[in-house]
Amino acid sequence: MIKLDIINEVVGRTGITKTKAELAVETVFESMKKALAQGHRIELRGFGVFNVRPRKTGIGRNPRTGAEVSIPPGKAVRFKPGKELQSID
Repeated sequence: MIKLDIINEVVGRTGITKTKAELAVETVFESMKKALAQGHRIELRGFGVFNVRPRKTGIGRNPRTGAEVSIPPGKAVRFKPGKELQSID
């Protein structure tokens, strides 16, 4: 499923125009990105939780040369599915 599929689903269920549905979906995604960038946790009941976690420094290898490469510390977005999402067969 891509963003356009989500927009079309919103249009189909609500009957609003495609332009308004696109604006609504884009607004939700932008607000989620902004919250995660600020380090906030996003909890969507019945769906799951998005949060930002620190990533450790590591040592990797260049697959072509085999040389060691230092991987800098950073942050990664993690998703933990909720119980309802986990129980999907």
